Amino acid sequence: MAILLIRHGETELNVAQIVQLPETPLSKHGSQQADKLGRSLTYRSIELILTSDYERARNTADRVAHYTGARLIETPLLRERNFGEIRGKPYTEFGDVDIFGPDYTPPGGESWEVFHSRVDTAWNEVIAQAQILPGDFAVITHGLVLKSLLERKLETSNHTTREDSVVANTSVTIVDNEPPWQVIKLACTDHLQNTERDSKEI
Repeated sequence: MAILLIRHGETELNVAQIVQLPETPLSKHGSQQADKLGRSLTYRSIELILTSDYERARNTADRVAHYTGARLIETPLLRERNFGEIRGKPYTEFGDVDIFGPDYTPPGGESWEVFHSRVDTAWNEVIAQAQILPGDFAVITHGLVLKSLLERKLETSNHTTREDSVVANTSVTIVDNEPPWQVIKLACTDHLQNTERDSKEI
């Protein structure tokens, strides 16, 4: 059994580099990515999908559930970092301010400390679910949630990672379900290169 950590499909705001809103849906391309992801996961025995309740993650989870038949549970713990009052604004509006920098706290939003604490709580829930499931377990969430886990919770020594790396939309990171939470496959997007006809197992 393995834990599959998945980023949601692409949105129009991803492409436009605009700080996303909770209600941002998948774009047409993002929906196509989610379908390819779902088809690729039919090869695995997925028992449960735990997903962020933000629209783009839920859209992705719905497609995976459609193809795999897995049970789906929403949780606010897997939401993207709350950027408060700057949500909906383009990155270019901030000039020299790095909104992803370690010392930046968005007005009305989460500091990194608060965000990491929430991600830790989410990870504890993931672990609890994984321990009682006989099959694979999919977690559909957001880029910064995955970055937080990769940098602080998962064993990535067998993979090359960079501090500024960003996991791609619908990428799948496969993690062993026992401590030290070894990453077996990192941010895999092979399914996006395959058509419905030649879709391969992740």
